[in-house]
Amino acid sequence: MSDTLIFTIVVISAIGALSAVILYFVSQKFQVYEDPRIDEAEALLPASNCGSCGFAGCRAFAQACVAAENLSQLSCPVGGKETMKALADYLGLEAVTVASNTAIILCNGTCEFRPKTSKYEGVQTCRAISTVYGGETDCHYGCLGFGDCVPVCQFDAIHMNLSTGLPEVDDNKCNGCGACVTACPKMLMQLQKQMPKNRKVYVACRNKDKGPVASKACKVACTGCKKCATVCTFDAIEMESHLAFIDSYKCTLCRKCVSVCPSGSILEINFPVRKLKNEEVPVE
Repeated sequence: MSDTLIFTIVVISAIGALSAVILYFVSQKFQVYEDPRIDEAEALLPASNCGSCGFAGCRAFAQACVAAENLSQLSCPVGGKETMKALADYLGLEAVTVASNTAIILCNGTCEFRPKTSKYEGVQTCRAISTVYGGETDCHYGCLGFGDCVPVCQFDAIHMNLSTGLPEVDDNKCNGCGACVTACPKMLMQLQKQMPKNRKVYVACRNKDKGPVASKACKVACTGCKKCATVCTFDAIEMESHLAFIDSYKCTLCRKCVSVCPSGSILEINFPVRKLKNEEVPVE
């Protein structure tokens, strides 16, 4: 073996050894410590990575929980109170009960109430049609009917009703993750407090036009008459841009607003059928 070859091998070996030493000290200098509890906390989460907690996935949420002094500002909508209790028990913190949310669609403009006045033949998505024009009906605020909210739901909780042309939410599957809220270009999907027996009272309209214009475009549009806000004794209804909004955290489900709404834009869901006053008993 020539002296040149031996010298080359020695130099390369020395460079390799020196590089290894440098890399070791650099790794020690800049290493990031990760609390081992993060893995255990992440294992307690539903692994849906939906982002409804406000973090970029379950691991980021687990990191936030481990770093937090208390869990009062942290919530996993998908896992619910059971998951948060398990996290609190593991981390030695106090469990905080947070109300669950469910999704609703702020539109009741079915084909019956809001007939089509034009035909769209472009890309069949709500996002695409919303960039071109207001939709196939005279209401430019209503549901576009192409179901962008359906595929983004990881829990199979939303389906399109072909007879009404509107999406429907399965309350037993909805986890309040908010993916549908982000997907809707018309901002018609909204999260509200989940009530007992999945009961809901809400204004199913976002038409900001004044009464006559709104009612001409859709028979069940909110006309901004304010009758609902007047009868509500719980300060749960606010008026904004000729529209009524019901705060589900203030609403007591008394349904007085439903009775006085002249356009039928306020829906009552999952309630027993009302008994009419002075209801006539059929003669046998």
